[in-house]
Amino acid sequence: MVLSACEKNQSDGGLKFMNITVEISMYPLNEDFETRIKSFIEKLNTYADLRITTSATSTIVIGEYQYVMQVLTEMLAWSYAEHGKAVFVSKFIPGYVPE
Repeated sequence: MVLSACEKNQSDGGLKFMNITVEISMYPLNEDFETRIKSFIEKLNTYADLRITTSATSTIVIGEYQYVMQVLTEMLAWSYAEHGKAVFVSKFIPGYVPE
């Protein structure tokens, strides 16, 4: 479930949570790049509580900031362990959730 972009803690006015939108593209350094990209996207889709949209050139991941960053950290480590080196190009938009 994607909530509003930010919610303030009513008691102290501090930031309670923040959503983030990340656009990520994977460029495996291997001839069998399509299989590796599909594998990465399939694994990414196993995580709950994320809104994931895949297009021909990138995948958009939307969710709570801390969780998205944890997932991306795990995914990069998994990708390296499974497939070796790859280049990841990403754009991060904190506090933005497209409708």
